[in-house]
Amino acid sequence: MTKLSVNVNKIATLRNSRGGLLPSVVDAARVCVEAAAPGITVHPRADGRHITFQDVRDLKDLLSSFPAVEFNIEGDPRPDLLTLVESVRPHQCTLVPVRPGEITSEAGWPADTPEVELRDIVARLRGHGIRVSVFVEPEESAVHFAQRVGADRVELYTEPYARAFATPNADLTGAIARYARAATLADQLGLGVNAGHDLDLENLPDLVAALPRLDEVSIGHALIGYALYVGLRQAVLEYREVLEA
Repeated sequence: MTKLSVNVNKIATLRNSRGGLLPSVVDAARVCVEAAAPGITVHPRADGRHITFQDVRDLKDLLSSFPAVEFNIEGDPRPDLLTLVESVRPHQCTLVPVRPGEITSEAGWPADTPEVELRDIVARLRGHGIRVSVFVEPEESAVHFAQRVGADRVELYTEPYARAFATPNADLTGAIARYARAATLADQLGLGVNAGHDLDLENLPDLVAALPRLDEVSIGHALIGYALYVGLRQAVLEYREVLEA
């Protein structure tokens, strides 16, 4: 069954827009795990515009009381983030390329990315018992790249699929087929398969049904936005229902 990891970045974005401590990232995460969310994801950016390093440490303390819940820290492999990850030791670290000025992630690692440095970083994290996922485009060359650098999983960048789903007369069958091919290859190579970016209650079922293997989806923006109408607990329950169907 595909697991849901709730990205709580948007809670921190709202808090930081006003300053102070509200809404609490930790309290929001607690609601999610008490609604049986199997995972929590954060992406601490260098500019600290949402999740802070202290948030990460506080969430680690919270999740120590929920040993079945996986903690996933994602981000670019810059020195300060790697030091934090090694200190906190989450279950998973997802390595994501960051482009200057981006609002959110815009692409996976290109297959022609120099491999030596990334391979060393993957090995360094795995040496601490941390599962490493690499954020990639839904392309077979990118999946091979992830295997060569020693990753345990790939996270398929799903914004192109979400855009096709929302576009009338788009080739949705072709869009989904790209992800199915990438997921099939990853499974054949012994890699786990995650997915994330712009997934929501409408486009999630078709993707889950089409992929031969999907271990985890990371969802933040759409889930937190929907929670404004129905409440955070209810939003988590509805996303879980889609995945458990």
